[in-house]
Amino acid sequence: MVERFATGFEAGLKKIVEGLAKPRGEKRYGKLLERIGRLKEKSRGAGQHYQVELIADESGKLVTGLAWKKVPVDGTMATHPGIYCLRSNETTWDEEKLWRTYTMLTDLESVFRSLKSELGLRPVYHSKEERADGHLFITVLAYQAVQVLRAKLKKADIRDNWASLRETMSVQRRVTASFQQRDGRTLNVRKCTVAEPDLMKIYRALGVSPAPGGTKKLIS
Repeated sequence: MVERFATGFEAGLKKIVEGLAKPRGEKRYGKLLERIGRLKEKSRGAGQHYQVELIADESGKLVTGLAWKKVPVDGTMATHPGIYCLRSNETTWDEEKLWRTYTMLTDLESVFRSLKSELGLRPVYHSKEERADGHLFITVLAYQAVQVLRAKLKKADIRDNWASLRETMSVQRRVTASFQQRDGRTLNVRKCTVAEPDLMKIYRALGVSPAPGGTKKLIS
């Protein structure tokens, strides 16, 4: 499991390097620091075993290169990997079924935590029973939508939890730019900011447009 997250972390670093070679790729020092930070957050601890260095130009604002080295931290799973010891009264199950059931149960626990926090199951402020029932029903519908979305993403090997997905998607904004025309009227252009690579990967996996809402123009 540790190696899987380490592989994913390195893949993210390689994408940053690929972006540096592209004319329109992200090269701003601060933005790339943020991307590396998000990679470490999603690496489930694997990122702590890497020394990552951004090589900047003379201005210190643009990145010209990226280097990293794996340095395992002593006393962690990287140097002292643990093992799972599962005990069950189901003596007829083989190892694969026992492990699959265990991971399913842990996923269910995560689901209940998500229901109570991220999807707003609790607290319930309604005093009338029918309104409380409606609140719970909408929460369950939201959970179904989230699980369908995560199932599609898993097929594309995107296994982030809902909190991480929300954080990745929250970076994109919908903005309005206003321009004064020669005739005195104002042209308002509303569109989304360019999706970052991690978010673009999610859009491709879901088969949706990377620019939700398209571009809207209004003259006032």
